[in-house]
Order: sequence, then C-alpha cells, then structure tokens
Amino acid sequence: MKRKMKRLMALLLASVFAVTALTGCRFGFASDPDDPNAVTQQTPIDTSVDTFSYDSELAGTKIVLLNTKAEIQVALEEMSEVFEERSGVHIEVMPVTDGESPYTKVVSLYNSGNPPTLSILDTTDVIALAKEKAEELSGEAWTAESEEYLTKVDGAVYSFPLCIEGRGLIYNKAVIENALKEEFDPSAIKTQDDFVALLDRLVQAGIEKPISMAKEDWSLGAHQLQYIYEVYDGTTEGTQKVIEGIKSGEIQLDEYQRMDEFLNMFDILKKYNVARKDPLGADYDEMAIDLADGRTAFWFNGNWAWPNLSEAGALDDDEYGFLPYFLNNDENDFANQMIQGSPSKQIMMDGRMASDAQKAAAKEFLNWIVYSEVGQQMLVKKCNLIPPFKNNPYEPGDPLSRDIYKHVQTGRAFNASAIVPNDHWSVLGAAMQKYLADRSDRAEVRQAITEYWKEQ
Repeated sequence: MKRKMKRLMALLLASVFAVTALTGCRFGFASDPDDPNAVTQQTPIDTSVDTFSYDSELAGTKIVLLNTKAEIQVALEEMSEVFEERSGVHIEVMPVTDGESPYTKVVSLYNSGNPPTLSILDTTDVIALAKEKAEELSGEAWTAESEEYLTKVDGAVYSFPLCIEGRGLIYNKAVIENALKEEFDPSAIKTQDDFVALLDRLVQAGIEKPISMAKEDWSLGAHQLQYIYEVYDGTTEGTQKVIEGIKSGEIQLDEYQRMDEFLNMFDILKKYNVARKDPLGADYDEMAIDLADGRTAFWFNGNWAWPNLSEAGALDDDEYGFLPYFLNNDENDFANQMIQGSPSKQIMMDGRMASDAQKAAAKEFLNWIVYSEVGQQMLVKKCNLIPPFKNNPYEPGDPLSRDIYKHVQTGRAFNASAIVPNDHWSVLGAAMQKYLADRSDRAEVRQAITEYWKEQ
C-alpha cells in the first residue's frame, strides 16, 4: 500500500511539474530542495556518545554557510542547530536560490563586502577562487582522512571535500529479473556488447524501450560528455591533459579513440531510449516513475537522483545500482569495470574578511563533521551523502548511494573530475541535444567541442 500511494503521489507531482515547466520555472539542478512542510520519516541519530572536544571560547561566534546543494538545505539547518547546542557557535545556512549561479552568488557577496565564512561550491569554482579568496587548509587534520579526494591548487588545499557522488547506468534489478525470469548479476555485464545483448533480451521480453535518457543540457553536457575527458586514464590529471590537448590542437577529436567510443555508447542509449520519438520532450520526473514502475530498466544518472526515484515509489530496501558507461568490448578497460565517483562538492573557507574567531569556529565545524560521532552520522544519515573520509563508519541509506559507496570501498570507482568552465555544460549540452534529436552528426559534435575549447 505504501508503494502504491507513493507512486500515485509521484504521478500527481509529475503533472504539476509538467504544467509548471510551461511557465519557464526550474526545479533545481538535479533534484528538488527539501520541502520544510513535508512529513518525512526521521532518521534516528544516536547522540549518546560524542567525544569531540569543543572550544568553549568560541561560544557566541556567528558564521554563515552558503549552501549550493539544494536537496540538503533542511538537513544542514538541522546540523547547524545540533552543532550550536553543543558548541555555542551559530551557523546561518544561506541557500542559493533556484536558477542562481553558485559562482556568481559567492562573487557578488565578496563584491558587496559580506562574503560567507564557508561556501559549498563545485570544484571548478574552488579552483577559480582559491588563491585570491580562500583560507589555506593544508594543515588540517582531516586532510589525512581524505587524501585521495582532496583538491589542490599549486600543491595546497583550499577546500573541504563534502561528499562523493558517482554516476553511471542506474538499473532496477527487480524489473530486469521480472522480465527475464532469472537472477540478474550486474557483474556479468562486462562489455558494450554484453550490455546491448541484455537490452535486446529485455526488448524481446516486452520492455520495448528499456532506457530512460535525460534531455537536460547539464546531463548531456556534463554528466555524459565529460566522459571523453575523464576516461582518458581515470584521473583528474588525465582529464586536464585531454582538455589541454584539445585546446592546443595536439588532440584531434576525429582521431581520439575515446571520442568515438563515447558516441558509440551514446548512440546505443539513443536507440533504446523510451523517448526516442521525441527525445527533447522527455520529462525528468516521469523518467524516475518509468524506472520505478518497470516501463524502463535503466536510467543514465547519478546517486543524486534518489529523491526523484523515492518520490516515484522506490523504497530504500529496493535493489537499484549502477552499471558502468560501457565504452568498448575490452573487459580489461577500467571504463568498463568501474563507476565514476569523485568529490563533486567542496567547502571553501573565506580567507579575506572572516575574523580569527570566525575562522576558528568554521574549522571546528568542519572537524566536527569528520571527528564527532554525531557529525559523522548527520553527514550520512541526515544529508544522505557519501562520506569521503575513511574514518566515517556509516553507510548511506539509499540504494544508489550504497552502491556508489561499495564501489568506492572495494576499489571499483575511478576518481576523475574534469575541471571545465561554468558554461561548458550549457554550451556543449546544447550541441549534445541537437545530436540526441538527430539534428546534427558526429562531425558537428566534434566541431562544437573543438571550437568551444579554442575560445577558452
């Protein structure tokens, strides 16, 4: 009954979203902000043990945390309240409004002379602002707990890795097993041909178009297209090598193997897309409903899509997970074995205008997230984030984050982040939308990418 009611509500919400979309409103980058009026099941936090040492001299200090990750706004507010109860430090959690650029927001706050003490930003933004605006954090103890997820600028650390996010082909295990009448072992799908064979079997079993494919420019221009940089060798350094090579002309995209491999996989997703007849008319929320209800079996997305799936009726004990973005038929290619997982959001500390007391309070809050038994729980159980800190013993609650977490813990995730300009996803996302809709060919896609980087 609970599942049916959730799915009924999801269908009603999708109708509302469809009407609102006509007015030009946007509901967020990847998922909607928490509704403070919604009635949700509270995740219990054990507060009986807290060995963290608080600095009593910081009591009464006030700091501001700029939040650019809308879906954790309510959770961050709850965290700040708990932290204040224990430390005496007040944290104002300032949201970035829908449609507002995080980078533009933080720069405008600096220009007004009132920057936040802490800012949750994308890695690209941190790199752009670090040396001019940020406090160096290289000497902080938590750097030892997250060494492989640190972002460095000229060898120095200027940001706190808030979480790990990963992406790939989300699968609904029950849908696949119900269609094929056999157990589904995701590890048995090792190559692009294996994946196509699975799709063909699902079609024969009655799932006419097994794939949901988002049409949003951020999904196409960032989450999909950026594979051409990230799978060069699976490292952030490798992504920069590719980008610099495209800029200089050293890498010609018509000769770059990963470019063709990416488009081959993209074409497969296009072919089996449930919205194949009108790919640019696809509705994001309906895709979540399709996957939860079994109209499709796969949805290219990331673990941030769980709120959408949950609204569509998916339950925390359902079996969802990720397959890699298969690029070829080499079983030994890391791209066919591993999920992309990287520290997508960073917290930057103001180094220009914050007082010594505010900096100390901000550092205490970051340490509290890493070392307090209460902070560790709230990061995972309240914010529902995948912790990048190896000392955090808590496993995420939803199946998508659990699967990414397991990939990371077992060495089946590669950490590569493409450092690209803020307009990369919108400009090249538009080029990918044309290709998705069969309004351009491969040569035009390659030309759009080449021209974009020549202008940088």
